Amino acid sequence: MEIAKPTDADKAYFESLVPENADVTVKPMFGNLAAFVNGNMFMGLFGTDVGLRLSEDDRSGLEAAGGGTFGPAGRPMREYASLPTDWREEPETSEAWIQKALAHTATMPPKKPKK
Repeated sequence: MEIAKPTDADKAYFESLVPENADVTVKPMFGNLAAFVNGNMFMGLFGTDVGLRLSEDDRSGLEAAGGGTFGPAGRPMREYASLPTDWREEPETSEAWIQKALAHTATMPPKKPKK
């Protein structure tokens, strides 16, 4: 499986979208970036795509708005949908979806650190 590599511009775009929140951390993941709340990923970067972990209804809504699958070709991450690429020019359009992803993921039990 080939891992998509983001450019420095992709990483900067992703980081500009991450909400300022004391409970949110950003970490590298497989050469990409991911944002976590309580140890659970709610937002990720895969190549040029920004994906959000959303409820089933919100995922359907984002896909209807032009979003797509997120993750490697042939193995998309089923709980995630990607932001439409044309929203890069209007990052404020993504904010509400990012807040939905953060709120949804924050309801999950905290992940226990691996030893």
